[in-house]
Amino acid sequence: MARTPPHDAVLLVGLGRFGSATADTLARLGHEVLAIDSNPLLVQEWSGRLTHVVEADATSVAALRQLGAGEFRVAVVAIGNDIEASLLSTLALVDVGVQEIWAKAITAAHGRILERIGAAHVIFPEGEMGERVAHMLTGKMIDFIEFDDGFAIAKTGAPREAVGKTLGEAKLRSKYGVTVVGVKTRGEDFTYARPETPVRPGDMLIVSGPTDLVEKFSAIT
Repeated sequence: MARTPPHDAVLLVGLGRFGSATADTLARLGHEVLAIDSNPLLVQEWSGRLTHVVEADATSVAALRQLGAGEFRVAVVAIGNDIEASLLSTLALVDVGVQEIWAKAITAAHGRILERIGAAHVIFPEGEMGERVAHMLTGKMIDFIEFDDGFAIAKTGAPREAVGKTLGEAKLRSKYGVTVVGVKTRGEDFTYARPETPVRPGDMLIVSGPTDLVEKFSAIT
């Protein structure tokens, strides 16, 4: 890129399934994206959809410098099954001075190496999605996200004991150790949780807290 990219611009390496989804969402959110891929067909496909799309070897420090990669604060290494290319691209981004690197890993060992060579965030998309689906299948959660520190957020039905009461009257936090963040009534907008917020039949609750407590709470709904 000839000019210095905006602070929230993102450098993306790899336009496979994971990279394409990431690029598409970033573009929708209004971020400038410089995408790099060695596949000319993918480069052609995305050339009209992103700010800049370049056919280049992202494992080459010289190529990255020529593209101005070091001017980016954030980069995503979205390379799929080619572990060598993933590691070399991450290392090259470290060498050109990218401050914050997010990298996709396909195995635990791959992830550990990525961390050691400088990736600030390692993503295990298949594993994380598998865990999410398992929670949704075996429990009564509509959606589930777990964070690294044993904290989770879930969308789940309201327990019978809370229906017909306000959140203050139901006292779910003192009973179950979870915080109700919001309430969604079918056909109505999302409502931020307040003590006076009523819980109606069929309502969905957004709850947060320690993962084990969120799981136990969802099991009773």
